[in-house]
Amino acid sequence: MRLTPGLVVLLTLPPLLWAGNAVVGRLMVGQVPPLALNALRWIAVLVVLVPLGFRALATAEARAAVARRWRELSLLGLLGMGLYNALQYTALTTSTPVNVTLIAASSPVWMVAVGALFYGERVTRRALLGAALSLAGVAVVLARGEPARLIEVRFVPGDLWMLLAVISWAFYTWLLARPGPAMRGEARPPWGWAEFLLVQTLFGAVWAGALAAAELAFAPAWRLQWSWPVGLAVVYVAVGPSLLAYYCWGRAVTAVGPAVAAFFGNLTPLFAALLQAALLAEPPQWHHAAAFALIVAGIVVSTRRRATRGAAS
Repeated sequence: MRLTPGLVVLLTLPPLLWAGNAVVGRLMVGQVPPLALNALRWIAVLVVLVPLGFRALATAEARAAVARRWRELSLLGLLGMGLYNALQYTALTTSTPVNVTLIAASSPVWMVAVGALFYGERVTRRALLGAALSLAGVAVVLARGEPARLIEVRFVPGDLWMLLAVISWAFYTWLLARPGPAMRGEARPPWGWAEFLLVQTLFGAVWAGALAAAELAFAPAWRLQWSWPVGLAVVYVAVGPSLLAYYCWGRAVTAVGPAVAAFFGNLTPLFAALLQAALLAEPPQWHHAAAFALIVAGIVVSTRRRATRGAAS
């Protein structure tokens, strides 16, 4: 399919919004505890989604369908909303938006690993080469361009938190791709994107709230400091990266396929570098460019054959 200007906008807007999410998370350090920010984000998303996806809960039969699938939905809410974003905001307390988004860009590597270890997916040589290149990019980020740091294993804690977040996202993605019997085919209720996101968010907000409560209990020094910038930040992370970005991404992937979309998704670190330099006065370093090149090369190598087949069909 030819990339029209409208499709380019749909593909470009999500990475820009996701980069903004990383920068906002960094800006909120010291004003909002990371787990509290995550909880506020998904509670706000829930409020916005209710009028959009209310059909998923409108009748007793619809609510019963959600209740019967509470295990699957609870796990999706934990991995995709409760853990991933909580770990990302925690990572941003000690790492930079560029580092965080570069590590997130390696997610195809972890998806390959999860698929091979837990879903019996065959790993091709091309996928292994792509994974090796992307992992090399992550290593460059973790080492800050200094190989001695890898030998000494002296990493910034935030980078390791982000690695855990990416692994959580890989499991979440596979649960979407390979759902259980109750969430597969005709057995799944006829949820649209808003309904499905709403039922996930119901459980995700509970998990996020529980983690925020634990943060308050075990780290009482971290306190929420309400102000108008904090309010604007919560609105942004709820509406931009959560709702608008996912809506645009879903439409774009349906139109052009995941292989083409993956190239646009990897604009996130580039946008993060530009926003970080403009808003945080933290210019990117040479190793960020090297890491970005390695991660993109890994994804190109691992998806090239699939993209070629898709174009030929």
